[in-house]
Amino acid sequence: MINGESLIEIQRDANPFARTDVVRDSHGIAHYSSLPPSLVHMLSEQVEAHPEVEAVVEVGGDRLTYRDLWSRAVRVAGGLRNGGVVRGDRVALRQPPGIEWTLAFWGTLMSGAVPVAVNTRLTKAEIDFLLRDCGAKVDLAPPTRLPDADPYVERELSLNDLAAIFYTSGTTGNPKGVPTSHEAFLTNAENARRCFGFPQDAGRTLRTLISAPLFHVTACNSQFVTAAYLGGTSVILPKLDFVTLIDTLATEKISYLVTVPAVYALMLRNPHFDQADTSMVKWVGYGGAPITPSLVHELKQAFPTASVFNGYGMTETASLITALPDAFASEHADSVGYAVPSIDLALLPISNDPNVGELLVRGANVTKEYWNQPDGTTAAFVDGWLKTGDVVRVDDAGRVHIVDRIKDIINRGGEKVSSIEVETILAGAPGVAEAAVIAVPDSVMGEKVGAVLVADDTDIDLSAVLDHCREHLADFKIPQHVAVHSDPLPRNPGGKLLKSRLRELVQWGPAFR
Repeated sequence: MINGESLIEIQRDANPFARTDVVRDSHGIAHYSSLPPSLVHMLSEQVEAHPEVEAVVEVGGDRLTYRDLWSRAVRVAGGLRNGGVVRGDRVALRQPPGIEWTLAFWGTLMSGAVPVAVNTRLTKAEIDFLLRDCGAKVDLAPPTRLPDADPYVERELSLNDLAAIFYTSGTTGNPKGVPTSHEAFLTNAENARRCFGFPQDAGRTLRTLISAPLFHVTACNSQFVTAAYLGGTSVILPKLDFVTLIDTLATEKISYLVTVPAVYALMLRNPHFDQADTSMVKWVGYGGAPITPSLVHELKQAFPTASVFNGYGMTETASLITALPDAFASEHADSVGYAVPSIDLALLPISNDPNVGELLVRGANVTKEYWNQPDGTTAAFVDGWLKTGDVVRVDDAGRVHIVDRIKDIINRGGEKVSSIEVETILAGAPGVAEAAVIAVPDSVMGEKVGAVLVADDTDIDLSAVLDHCREHLADFKIPQHVAVHSDPLPRNPGGKLLKSRLRELVQWGPAFR
């Protein structure tokens, strides 16, 4: 029971993912029984097994084998210790994506300290807040060189120890720090292996192209750490450039890709992609935003030798919560899939429909609290469950479908409208480059559906847009207020839409009906 409501746990009967070696503790939390003792132990094992395999490649920069990575990272650890860093101290990582970031990450872990992944796109004031909030003892920011001294390795690390802190996007206020344990990192890597179909002995054949910033958990946890977990290679693109990205597929023999649907759409439409060699690509993952069935079809055509899959997760879950395998990617493109093996799912009902509600999660990869946020922790964590803030629908097969963020559901006279559903339809309307849907207060209905549109190269014909909506949406979901903006929609440095800011900016005209 939460707030007087009974939880509805989602059954795993049709779940395709193997749960071998999964055990439950006295609180019912699922754990893998055979993980390495820590991230440092895991890396040490790969250095011993595959010393000459490339661990990290910076496109246009240096290349490090596992032996090179270890020998340089332990010197960073030694430098941190010589500078007064002790076990548990926080070290802010502000390097751009590349070799320096990876050495700072592993070196901080080896020193026994805790790397704090800082979003380098934030303003100075925002970064200052993060540094104060985490209590950073050292700020590793360019152009300062990384610490360097005699090698040091803290080997007395365990699965329960704090490994890193990531910060949420802060779309509704200051970002919240998310403590992430060694077990959470390693559990997510094992979830990725099982759900995405990576062989246990993938080794040098697993070469992932990281085009997203490493301060995001998808890039860090589901690519960078997962590649190390399997003895593979992280190929890091310092900045997103489509021609370089496309060329790198062949030059670096990339086998594993992950990015958001918008980047795939732009990549496939880039003229340079016509000459791309995609023959080495075996795994194509996407997430972070809804995807259309037509784009899934395009991905399957563009990468004919690859499995195509969806992944859904949060900073608080060290990345993955659910995954949609290739077998369901085309037919169920509107779904984010099934619970990964370490995760239990439950619904907190918001209506009389038992298949729709706020998604709650628990598992070994789920954080237990927010850093320095007791009130936020109390609000989000109840009886071992994390309230995700996402409203979902679960179908008969146990697949999860994202309906909306709970704060963005529009209540139109008792009819609940998903802003995500309406935005998806508007994205396909003529002349629309961007669309955001928010509630407009109304004295009669309580709320009405409002749409903010940004035009592409042509002017927006509102009549054509509304006709398009009538073809695809129920009457009560059709926007009754529409505002057209000339500037791009406001987003945070991580690319997430700032609807709170949009509500302040938009000036609505009279309702259409």
